[in-house]
Amino acid sequence: MTGPVLTHLGETKLELGAANDVAAHRNWRAGADKDGVAWLVLDVADSGTNTISEAVIRELSDLIQWLERERPKAVVIRSGKLSGFAAGADISGFSDMAESGAADLIRQGHDVLDRLARLECPTVAVVHGAALGAGFELALACDHRILIDGGSFGFPEVQLGLHPGLGGTFRLPALIDPDEAMTLMLTGKTVHTRKARKLGIADTVTQERHVAAAVQAFAAGDAQDRQPGVKARAFGLKPARQIAARKMRTETAKKAAQDHYPAPYALIDIWEAYGGDSAAMQKAEIESFARLLETDTAKSLMRAFFLRQSLRESGRGESGIARVHVIGAGAMGADIAAWAALKGKMVTLGDIDAAPLGAAVRRAKEICEAAHLSSAETRDALDRLMPDPNGYGLAKADLVVEAGPEDFEAKANIYSDLGTRMKDDAILATNTSSLRLAALAEVAPDASRFGGLHFFNPVAKMQLVEVVAHKTTVQDTTDRLAALCGELGRLPARVADAPGFLVNRALTPYLLEAMALIDEGTAKEDVDRAAMRFGMPMGPVTLADQVGLDICLHVADSLASELDKPMAPVPDWLREKVQRGETGKKAGKGFYHWPDGGPESGEDHTDTMISDRLILPMLDACVECLRKGVAQDEAQIDGAMIFATGFAPFRGGPMHYASARGPNEIRDQLDAMAEDHGPRFAPDEGWSRFA
Repeated sequence: MTGPVLTHLGETKLELGAANDVAAHRNWRAGADKDGVAWLVLDVADSGTNTISEAVIRELSDLIQWLERERPKAVVIRSGKLSGFAAGADISGFSDMAESGAADLIRQGHDVLDRLARLECPTVAVVHGAALGAGFELALACDHRILIDGGSFGFPEVQLGLHPGLGGTFRLPALIDPDEAMTLMLTGKTVHTRKARKLGIADTVTQERHVAAAVQAFAAGDAQDRQPGVKARAFGLKPARQIAARKMRTETAKKAAQDHYPAPYALIDIWEAYGGDSAAMQKAEIESFARLLETDTAKSLMRAFFLRQSLRESGRGESGIARVHVIGAGAMGADIAAWAALKGKMVTLGDIDAAPLGAAVRRAKEICEAAHLSSAETRDALDRLMPDPNGYGLAKADLVVEAGPEDFEAKANIYSDLGTRMKDDAILATNTSSLRLAALAEVAPDASRFGGLHFFNPVAKMQLVEVVAHKTTVQDTTDRLAALCGELGRLPARVADAPGFLVNRALTPYLLEAMALIDEGTAKEDVDRAAMRFGMPMGPVTLADQVGLDICLHVADSLASELDKPMAPVPDWLREKVQRGETGKKAGKGFYHWPDGGPESGEDHTDTMISDRLILPMLDACVECLRKGVAQDEAQIDGAMIFATGFAPFRGGPMHYASARGPNEIRDQLDAMAEDHGPRFAPDEGWSRFA
């Protein structure tokens, strides 16, 4: 953000004669330009990102009092942060809010935004980057929204077990098609530039250099009057809302059970009851939000938010990695290369076969488009990705990522001449998911600068990356790899070298137990439904199909040969299925037929014994990883499993769930299952630490 904006950040003398009347604020800067337009700039102290806290709202209240007194020609609200408009509410204050009387504090915030909405002059929010949650609600309280190209809006509150609580539930449906508004709030999805303009959230989309002119147009009253559409008028009547609400509940139930995620159902309830009356809707929103803050779901999901922050913190710092060479243009290598280029790294991609290199470039373009990059940004990203069949990029790369076949001999062959081709201080990282780094380090050019970067598939969507250190990996190597993850917008989990590392060690028993249940005669659909009923985003059978049955089989065989404790045996029919080429989604057929795989919707008649047989071995493996020092602590395990496997976020992670359910109860259940099904269920000795 440069140029015109910086002239309106309160650094110039105020022409309205109010320069000495506006008290100094910690989180806001205020000023007026020569045309009498007041600019309020949100610039939260000691943070690179704006969040809406009690202090921010309190200071805004003071500034609105100044505006009410001085009556400027127009008011502009925007961010002073390059990172974007505002990332939502300050979640760290939610626990204090609950203890101090949440409804009263929320009501005070509403009063401030109501005063902003009632100002007699035009009010304009200028949004660059993301306006999320309470930041979006601040923008909605303004008369108009100017969106800088590339910006976005969203209500992610459902991901915290909440719904919008600062006016979003009634202001957004009043602004755009109520059906679209409810969909945004119920799903937590973000709307980017073009769709935001099409829906009517943004009045105009422009470039930064045209902001001043756009503000002047709104200040002069050059804005079209908005009239509610036919659908909006219909939804003013309760019978119409009742019909729509039934459909919303049905669609929501397909994705989230009400007892697991009460927030979307609470939102539907208050909209159905009060959607035609903004005042009543506002009152209901405040009361509902305050109740949801007290739920176990909200507390666990907010815990997941802080787990994300903790993982992100472990990737702070500078990696010193500007150039990356990726070896292997298969699915994983191509996606790693594309994502690194998208995030600003100079990338060369090598493969012994030229055909995958062309496919990788086409795939990179798809990834850029899915990430909502502009045509210019996509062009720049593709310019940074260079197919390199001869491996010339090795000589300049700060990091070499090996993404070759999951075979020790193949990887050893790749490493054989790297020592003479890589820079002396370059890092070599493998993306292996199943091979031990200790063995690979013996054939690596420099074991001290060799580590694991285990991305998960699909790379562009999966947030977690395991940063794996073996015994002789130096700290500088893992620090730089973790920092690279941060630069790529990923969450690094620093783990030790062990069979399956953390995630696959915990996930594989879960998948194999699903195979054992099917082998015993349980329908695959019932196995999947039991897991989803527990709260997993998809069942283990569907997950195996999506990962690839051949890959699952390889990981299972690799782990089974190295673990002291047995897992469920791989059934012969699974090996035969893989031999027939029925490897899952990528082949069009595995357990399910694709692309429409997964269990059909229907009543869940499964009992908790199925879910226990699936979930408890996963918990036991997590306890083993903690005992053996593969993971650093319980919080890291919870974060890694949530962000790599989708482990029921509303349960706070596997270790948090174990603590809430009761470690003694889980250990007793494992003992009982060991008697029925064998030693694979014998509880790990690490459970004793919970006694």
